[in-house]
Amino acid sequence: MSNMEDLLSRITVNPKVMLGKPTIRGMRITLEQILRALAGGVSQQELLQEFPELEKEDFQAVFAYVTHLVDEEQVFLVEMSA
Repeated sequence: MSNMEDLLSRITVNPKVMLGKPTIRGMRITLEQILRALAGGVSQQELLQEFPELEKEDFQAVFAYVTHLVDEEQVFLVEMSA
C-alpha cells in the first residue's frame, strides 16, 4: 500500500456514524470539524490536546482526502445565450 493509500485508509465513511460524513478512523470526529477548526485559526497542537485520540497522521489524511476531492473536481464552461 502506498503512503497515500495508507493516509486515505484513515478516513472512513459509515452511514451509521455522523450521518455518513467522512470521519477519522471511524471516530465521531468529522473532517468537517477538523477543517472548520483549522480554518478558524485553531492549531493542530490545540486539536491534539482537545482530541487526544487524534494522531498527527490524521491531519495528513484530512489534507490528502481533500486534495483528492479537489483533484477530481471538474469545471465546465456554460455559455448563456442572451
